[in-house]
Amino acid sequence: MLTVEENAKLTQVGPGTPMGELMRRYWHPVGAAAELADNPFRTKPVRILGEDLVLFRDRSGRLGLIDRLCAHRRADLSYGVAENDGLRCQYHGWKYDVRGRCIERPFEETIHPEARFQGTISLHGYRAEELGGLIFAYMGPEPAPLLPRWGPLVWDNGVRDIAITELPCNWMQCQENSLDPVHVEWLHNYFWQYLRGLKGADPLNTDGLQNVRKHQKIGFDLFEYGIIKRRVLEGFTEESDDWKEGHPILFPNILLVGSQFRATLQFRVPVDDSHTYHVSHYTFRAAPGAEVPPQERIPYRYVPLNDDKNRYILDYVFNQDYSVWVGQGPIARRELERLGESDRGIILFRQLLEQEMESVARGDDPMNTFRDPVANECLEPPLEHVKFGASHRPERYVPGEAGYSEAAEDIERVQATWDATPAGIR
Repeated sequence: MLTVEENAKLTQVGPGTPMGELMRRYWHPVGAAAELADNPFRTKPVRILGEDLVLFRDRSGRLGLIDRLCAHRRADLSYGVAENDGLRCQYHGWKYDVRGRCIERPFEETIHPEARFQGTISLHGYRAEELGGLIFAYMGPEPAPLLPRWGPLVWDNGVRDIAITELPCNWMQCQENSLDPVHVEWLHNYFWQYLRGLKGADPLNTDGLQNVRKHQKIGFDLFEYGIIKRRVLEGFTEESDDWKEGHPILFPNILLVGSQFRATLQFRVPVDDSHTYHVSHYTFRAAPGAEVPPQERIPYRYVPLNDDKNRYILDYVFNQDYSVWVGQGPIARRELERLGESDRGIILFRQLLEQEMESVARGDDPMNTFRDPVANECLEPPLEHVKFGASHRPERYVPGEAGYSEAAEDIERVQATWDATPAGIR
């Protein structure tokens, strides 16, 4: 268990806090690129790391991420007017460029023309870049590291889909789940069977463990990008991909699941101390030798947590996870935990966070900050070819996470390339 003070150090993300300073050394997704295209204002209100900002694209195509409230009379700039060179406040016409500098104050400049050149007023402005259908923000000191080009964000000849969920809990509750292999057999197998039984899909089992493979062994290794999680399930050996390859947790707040042909990046972005912006970024690649047309638009959807009766939606794997994370409370009280053998990965992760917070305090770059463009061209962590003994061909994708995806037809085209491929091809 942690002390109250240790838990606060790991969960508080505001400016000046140890974890907040660590998190500000990384690029975080703050929206889907299509969101700005869909909004007639070309803007999106954003709250990240305890700061209220507005994301916008000016009419020249440049991205800006600046304080949300105008420096003049505190109007909400998410209703501002995107112009060729910035965002104009709808209240009195003050205009800001993509770095937050005030470049026009119309009435003041009419009365005092020399005021245009004073350049004394500025909002906080942060870097924003687009990659893989997402817009990422960097809020740390300069010079900024490169936006990491994780493989699924840059792979070609495939299609992408984005699912977003807003969770009323601290980001650590989400990320620690990825260091916990054993929850899969209970939450996503035992509990799922129970849910199906309640709905009449399967008979309720007397012992509740029918068709549930138990974990026989788990392991965790540090590697260059974070931690590799490994498992041996009942009926398998250490020759299975689940142990031999494992799957990677990318420091500090990303889980990468899947294979070279179908992968999901899960980003757990701290909104503030008690809220998380959760992004699932899916990439589906065509079978070897096949080609699919590029997407004109990478779609996104917001996934609800609750149904119309305010009950958790539990029919989907991710939603089962969400219900447990949120159920721990806005900030889990880790001083009341009783950790066991299955929690070794969580303990290792907390130690790694402490280590990297100390690196930042010394003025060093923490893990996974990249500055060499050649090395950053396509970052390829090790990936499983199969999960839980499945075939070496990607299983058919059924859009999940409680909602229809606009990418469904594009995904079907990718899956058709695999249907036409001889069995045994990876």
